[in-house]
This record gives sequence, C-alpha cells and structure tokens, in this order.
Amino acid sequence: MAPELNGIVVVDKPEGISSAGVVARVKEILGVKKVGHTGTLDPFATGVLICCINQATRLSQFFLKGDKVYEAELVLGTVTDTQDATGTVIERHPLDGVSAEQVHEMASRFVGTITQVPPVYSALKHQGTPLYKLARRGSPVEKPARPVRINHLEILEVNLPAVRFSVSCSSGTYVRTLCADIGRKLGCGGHLKALCRTASCGFPIDAAISLEKLAELRDQGGLGETVIPMNEALPFMPAAVADDVLAKRIRNGTKLSEADLPMPPRVSDQGVFKVVYPHGRLIAVLAESPATGRYNYCCVFSA
Repeated sequence: MAPELNGIVVVDKPEGISSAGVVARVKEILGVKKVGHTGTLDPFATGVLICCINQATRLSQFFLKGDKVYEAELVLGTVTDTQDATGTVIERHPLDGVSAEQVHEMASRFVGTITQVPPVYSALKHQGTPLYKLARRGSPVEKPARPVRINHLEILEVNLPAVRFSVSCSSGTYVRTLCADIGRKLGCGGHLKALCRTASCGFPIDAAISLEKLAELRDQGGLGETVIPMNEALPFMPAAVADDVLAKRIRNGTKLSEADLPMPPRVSDQGVFKVVYPHGRLIAVLAESPATGRYNYCCVFSA
C-alpha cells in the first residue's frame, strides 16, 4: 500500500475556473481524499494557489495569514458594481486632467496600513450567507471597513485608461477594492480588469505548476517532485528539533514549556514554531503562551 500523500502543491491557476474547481481537479489528479486551498482567487484571476493535501490541510491557517503579491490592470473612468470586469458598468467618467504623474502620486498614498470596505460581491459571509449571493438577490450587505497593509505598490505602466501595477499586501486585501479606491481618489472611478497572483507566502509563480503538467507528472510517476513535504512547506516558520522521546510526549499531548525543548525556540510573526525530527519530518506546530509560560498545540501530525 502506497504511503499517504501529505504536503502542498503550488498550482498556477488558469483563468475561467474557480478556486474550488482547482481543488476538485487536484483531488482527482492526485487521487486523494482531502485537498484545500489557502486563499480564494476569483474565476477570472490567475496565478499562485497553494493547495494543501491530506494532513497538510491543517496547515492552511498559516498560509491564509501570509502576505500575497499581485500584478493587476486597473481601468480608469469606468465603475462596475463588482469592482471588476465581470460586473455591470454603473458609472462612466472622463479622464480630463488625469495624468500618469497623478496616477503615480496617488498610488503612493495607498502604501502602508489603510482601511478597506470589503466589496459587497465577495465570499465574506453575513449570517452564514456569502455576500455575493445576497448582492445577486438585490439585498447587498456592506461590511465595516477594516485595516489592511500595502507593503509595496509599483506602477508598471500607464497607458490611459489602463494602468498596470504590482502590489505586495497583507492577507485580506481586496485588489479590486484597491483599484476602485484609487479611481475614486483620482475623481474618475475605476475597476479591476485583470489579476495575477505572482506570489503567496513566499512561493513565487515560477514554482507553480499547471493542472495539465500535474496530470502529466502523475502519469509519469513524478508526483514526488511536485508535492512539497509539510516541513518544507513552512520555510517562514522557525524550527525546534525533537528526538523520539520528545516527539512521543508531543503526540501524547503533554503540556510543554521552554525547559522541555533542547533549545529555546524562536517564533514567527504569528507567534508559532514548528517541531521537526533531525531528518526534517514535521511533528507539530506549537504557539507560545506568554501568560502561562507553556506552549499551546496548533496541530500535531501522526507518526
């Protein structure tokens, strides 16, 4: 019997398929029971979609919080109800007085921590129902503004009404809302025409694989080259090395403190660290608890 496949696959999502559709396709290609993605891309969007396989689905919480990088095309002068090209045009405005210099200057104002009102056409839920479903029924619900972080925003090309840009941002940032807000501040409105996620949690699009190539490697018996083991899937997370005795205590759920570990572990920005065997296999992810002086278990993996 073949060992269970656990790890992540970095998929280059094509246009015209939902993130759930990619998950279903990956599940079919790999012949596994559990697959989950780590950050929705709209059907018209392309690029990096991290898919977690079997036990690795428990790691999705750490990828969901990671920074993302996108390349996008903003069209100025046209406003849609969905803030992107899939929606209905509800406003048109002339671009009189809008220059490339103004676009660059305005974009620079959005770098840093900003507030965004999530779009009414989004997968966020209100009383258990996705907002986009409520909006399609004619009962849109607007969520409160919330802070997001724009790490870097670079204008790549201005060919009015089109503006191409690259943006690095925190989890939860809506690039289409960013486009709409830039257009609104310029006084002409705007919407997102095209979007490609070029990196997610440090995994670049160069490391992503198409669904067609994934199926081809399966047929050639080369999936081992494609599925990234769970430990290697968390390069951004500090590691503590454990022996068999400590690993057994962890799998038994024993409460641990700093004194139980061979060296005081560093923690990530999320306050967590991974515990691995000397050869690298992932045992668990733990979180510090300064109030108690002990560590809390985020997830523990079978031997």
